[in-house]
Amino acid sequence: MSTPFATIPDDGTPLRVVVVGAGGMGRAWLRTVEDSPLVELAGIVDLDLDAARAAAAAAGRPDLPIGTGTAALASDVGARAVINVTVPAAHHPVTTEALAAGLPVLGEKPVASTVVQGLSLAAAAELSGQLFMVSQSRRYNRHLFEAKRLSSSLGSVGIVSAEFFKAPHFGGFRDAMDHPLLLDMAIHQFDMARFLLDADPVSVFCEEYNPAWSWYRGDAGASAIFEMTGGERFVFTGSWCSPGQETSWNASWRISGGNGTVLWDGDNEPTIESTGAAAGSPAGSPDPGQEIAGSLRDFVAALRTGSTPMGQVHRNIMSLAMVEAAVHSASTGTRVAVDALLEESYREAILAERDPGVLEVLKSWPSVRAALSAP
Repeated sequence: MSTPFATIPDDGTPLRVVVVGAGGMGRAWLRTVEDSPLVELAGIVDLDLDAARAAAAAAGRPDLPIGTGTAALASDVGARAVINVTVPAAHHPVTTEALAAGLPVLGEKPVASTVVQGLSLAAAAELSGQLFMVSQSRRYNRHLFEAKRLSSSLGSVGIVSAEFFKAPHFGGFRDAMDHPLLLDMAIHQFDMARFLLDADPVSVFCEEYNPAWSWYRGDAGASAIFEMTGGERFVFTGSWCSPGQETSWNASWRISGGNGTVLWDGDNEPTIESTGAAAGSPAGSPDPGQEIAGSLRDFVAALRTGSTPMGQVHRNIMSLAMVEAAVHSASTGTRVAVDALLEESYREAILAERDPGVLEVLKSWPSVRAALSAP
């Protein structure tokens, strides 16, 4: 099968990139880009030019080119790729602009604000022939890879559970969100469960709630049970307002199979109790890199070699679909079938699409599931 996106052969020089978004996460990405020998920071894009200047100065590059237009600045500075670190509401327009300009994109999670917009971006990536990869940064964790390797000795895995209990006082928009835990955090654990199981969601039943002491306006606690495509169950329980004995930001995990159990506290080496023998090298799992540095490395490797990165847009949409399905289940008090959500999102995407070329690609898909698993 041919590579579904254009590659950029390695000429021995770093890949020139522009970073779009100069907020807190944007600055974290700027530091990561500056520290990487694989890429060269060519410019910063932000609607607030003062914020872009301040971010450039903080990165030690006060003379770095800045601008308000992604495609325009990339063209001016000769950038070959875009890193989109804008707020979720801007993911769709910024990524669409970059792809249409022939620029591959590495974007922060979520893929977009909605599954509808995510489907549009998947079709836009197909139309442009460019790579759009979503940085699900918590996949890039050596201990997570090791937990997956160890779980191969458990026989048939039937249950994966994640407990997430933290008490961050963010202030700002998160405190006012309707679904702060599910929308802003749980997507990480949902995506990690897909990685551990090599499976996608079939259905979910979810309940949200807000403890009496919560400082969030919306529900800061949730429990969800997902049926996955292999028949496994993924159980998530979490709270963003639970001080004391807090879990890792990665959550605390249990993987249960017929031959035993793997435990991972989210921060340290996973442990196993099993009657089977773990597969793979005795030296353990390969090192995928750490968080956003790992996703940046994966992105560049994909562009250089044509390999499929973990966050390729078509595959990543299913993680956002888990979030939307969980929110819908909590809102209606019913079990939600993910295929029904995907088909409804697909119909809405066709009605909402304004780009004729993207619309043609969307209409050519035989089914949503088939399209999302094809590239």
